[in-house]
Amino acid sequence: MNRITQLFGIKYPIIQGGMIWCSGWELASSVSNSGGLGLIGAASMYPEVLRDHILKCQKATENPFGVNLPLLYRDLDQHIQIIIEMGVKIVFTSAGSPKKYTPILKENGIKVVHVVSNLKFAKKSEEAGVDAIVCEGFEAGGHNGKEEITSMCLIPNVSENVHIPVIAAGGIGIGKAMLAAFSLGAEGVQIGSRFVASQECSAHPNFKDAVVESKEGDTMLSLKKLTAVRLLNNNFYQKVLEAENRGDSIEELRELLGRGRSKKGMFEGDLKEGELEIGQVSSMINEIKPVKAIIDEIISDFEIEKERISKIEF
Repeated sequence: MNRITQLFGIKYPIIQGGMIWCSGWELASSVSNSGGLGLIGAASMYPEVLRDHILKCQKATENPFGVNLPLLYRDLDQHIQIIIEMGVKIVFTSAGSPKKYTPILKENGIKVVHVVSNLKFAKKSEEAGVDAIVCEGFEAGGHNGKEEITSMCLIPNVSENVHIPVIAAGGIGIGKAMLAAFSLGAEGVQIGSRFVASQECSAHPNFKDAVVESKEGDTMLSLKKLTAVRLLNNNFYQKVLEAENRGDSIEELRELLGRGRSKKGMFEGDLKEGELEIGQVSSMINEIKPVKAIIDEIISDFEIEKERISKIEF
């Protein structure tokens, strides 16, 4: 055991990413039932939809699970009230300052983890009282850091300068990467893209297939003027690239993005005009598997690689 498994009461220090349109109750409960920590992605849910997913997850697993809560969404106060009412004990926050909401959550017996992409925000999160930090490197999909700090640089810098546990994210989809993250100072890993290509993920089959078929260089960090995300190369991405090369304003980029663009891509399966958020590790994903098989494979690979490295001599 380490501080992360003890904090959450889980078998393996593997946390599933709370990915918009991809992280419903079925994925979250499957990860928790397989020894990790599943997260329901609240960002794509209206308040009553979130309530329904929490209820279904509670029925589907007796193990700990949590809710991922980006702090920039309009239904935030309602989401927090539902989380408290439903007795959720773990919340991962992101995309905003944890200073306001961390005390409210902790007063209600909830463990709080915040996602950061640089050391400055890691220290601010620790000051805000969070229980752990997710360090998300440039390789990740979803909300990302504008500074483009890679996991290799971010994880050791943060882990050496804070006292609370660090969870590594960004570019982690196999056991070797998990072991590397531990060697850099992490005590857990958060994995998103690998779980997109799982049978239990709520993403559209078209999106899952696109992830499996993606190659090196097929994702790019985009929309840095709004909220940086890593996108698969499609018609929409090309429009974003053209707009950014023209120097379009924030307002013009917001108009191009419009409403429901991520839903169109990841949930409805429009591979041309949808927003397809995924990490660089997608180029290493070659098969859609059940969650348990993915976790078992990661742990097995982790143990084999740990044994191999222990025999290295200089």
